[in-house]
Amino acid sequence: MKGIILAGGAGTRLHPLTRVLSKQLLPVYDKPMIYYPLSVLMLAGIREVLVISTPPDLPLFRHLLGDGARLGMRFAYAEQARPEGLPQAFTIGRGFLGGAAACLLLGDNVFYGHGLSDVVRAAARLERGGRVFAYHVRDPERYGVVEFDATGRVLSLEEKPAKPRSSFAVVGLYFFGPDVCDLAAGLKPSARGETEILDLCRAYLARGELQVQRIYRGVAWLDTGTPRSLLEAATFIEAIEERQGLKVACLEEIAWRNGWIGPAEVEAEAAAMGKSPYADYLRRLVTEGPAP
Repeated sequence: MKGIILAGGAGTRLHPLTRVLSKQLLPVYDKPMIYYPLSVLMLAGIREVLVISTPPDLPLFRHLLGDGARLGMRFAYAEQARPEGLPQAFTIGRGFLGGAAACLLLGDNVFYGHGLSDVVRAAARLERGGRVFAYHVRDPERYGVVEFDATGRVLSLEEKPAKPRSSFAVVGLYFFGPDVCDLAAGLKPSARGETEILDLCRAYLARGELQVQRIYRGVAWLDTGTPRSLLEAATFIEAIEERQGLKVACLEEIAWRNGWIGPAEVEAEAAAMGKSPYADYLRRLVTEGPAP
């Protein structure tokens, strides 16, 4: 399976912060926002990742992440000239995927919690159909909502309903089989003029091939689309890291734990970052070993 991070859009809800810089390059406490979705793909065991962004921002992502070799991965990049819906990622990424199954992750979503690695690793073994995740929220009318019957079977998917049929929102993490590009290409634009990710999910649901896994307590899903939610996400990460002394979404640590790089590569990254607290953390990793 290969991964796609969609890091485009204008980020207008964060203006003026995002007038000259992609939202996904803004800091969430001590690291760029894109580190968080990228870490999820790495936890899932995915080593080939396509980053999609706007023409002005794409060189900045290249400069930040490089070709992926320093993490034992391979990164590719593609332009999104104008946003035409989330399924557009599969149109843009068709050549990159080359018929492989795909995980699409939105670049402004932050996930953290016990058991997350096991959940995404299991999903990354998907060979056909689709698997998405539902998260219990207080305000489901702001999201795409999934309705279940008494046995947990999915009945419907609705985008920002005025009267939600459940409190479970579909999060920005999607796993699809090798046919996803063909299905995405056949979608028609909605009234908004864009193709919709829920329409893609409904196509799998109509074929009886959509799995919706509910995420309960223990895993946090944080949106970073507004100044307040961006601050809340940063505060949350700060609290976790300061309390435990362990970093969230430390790419080098995950790569080492996965066996993709060794201590020499971690040391090299620490040296390149100078005297920052992040670099000091990498140096401690080399001395003490990656955290469990």
